[in-house]
Amino acid sequence: MKDFIYTGHAQRVLFGNGTLARLDEELDALGAKRALLLCTPGQRDEARQVAEVLGPRCASVFAGATMHVPIEVAREARIAAARLGADCAVAFGGGSTIGLAKAIALESGLPVIAVPTTYSGSEMTGIYGLTEAGIKRTGTDARVRPRTVIYDVELTHSLPLDLSVASGMNAIAHAAESLYARDVNPIVTLMAEEGIRALGRALPFFGGADAVQAQAGRRDALYGAWLCGTVLGSVGMSLHHKLCHTLGGSFDLPHAQTHSIVLPHALAYNAEAAPEAMSRIASALGGLDAAQCVYDLARRAGATLALKDIGLRESDLDRACDLALRTPYPNPRRLEARAIRQLLQDAYDGARPAARA
Repeated sequence: MKDFIYTGHAQRVLFGNGTLARLDEELDALGAKRALLLCTPGQRDEARQVAEVLGPRCASVFAGATMHVPIEVAREARIAAARLGADCAVAFGGGSTIGLAKAIALESGLPVIAVPTTYSGSEMTGIYGLTEAGIKRTGTDARVRPRTVIYDVELTHSLPLDLSVASGMNAIAHAAESLYARDVNPIVTLMAEEGIRALGRALPFFGGADAVQAQAGRRDALYGAWLCGTVLGSVGMSLHHKLCHTLGGSFDLPHAQTHSIVLPHALAYNAEAAPEAMSRIASALGGLDAAQCVYDLARRAGATLALKDIGLRESDLDRACDLALRTPYPNPRRLEARAIRQLLQDAYDGARPAARA
């Protein structure tokens, strides 16, 4: 057993079917009276049911959340919260909306209640991201970690299949990288393996004809997302997340799909430097090679497999590699520009990673 340090983070988590109905009680528990409800433009109609639960305690609906949290949107939301006298923010949606709530909390200290509708895991972390002038910067601050998270399985049933799968693969990425983080510990390892296992079990059922299996898959996936998000909030990130932050923030690629596509290639890059982590990932997915297991799961579940299919131009690959290497995250394998450029090429092409010798 290696030496380790583990720091627990206090959050209240409600998990189940129909838990959204308890939102009003959770405001009471925080001592909050007026909530600014956040969502994306596309979820405005769905957010109405949340506003109905809040009743007169809903100060307003801010339906401006967007990918990668542009700093201009964050400023607009902060001004709205102050003008309306909101004393908490309720984030209804995925990583974009929860990220916006974190941007508000970063400056104002407003407590956040997260109601996730995807599997991003952002709700369980103190990690924030802001994009300014095409560069996405990330950081960690205890103020942005949601105080309460309400997981309602029923809210995930309407999530489109392609986004469901990509979001689930995004969650797996959080757990996979945690297993070779410099500050990994036994609790994180247990949660990461269980999270990967739950999502690996769930994702292939999303598009199936069996409604009972599909519903069970949704529950397993949300459970896995909670575990994977928790580990993301407990340890540091590595090359995979750096590449995805660069591709998303600088080239405006969709967050979940980018994570889903890049993950098997980042694992292949780090395979020789982190054999124990790779063994755990492969075992959780019922295979032998971690990178190939992740790629095959994504393909079986119907995920997009190539960066060229989500809007990246091949001419952008050199710049993406350069940007990622300017401010790198710690990584088990030394960062080699030529190898990372090849990693990006493989992800661009959607190639299946080669098996380790």
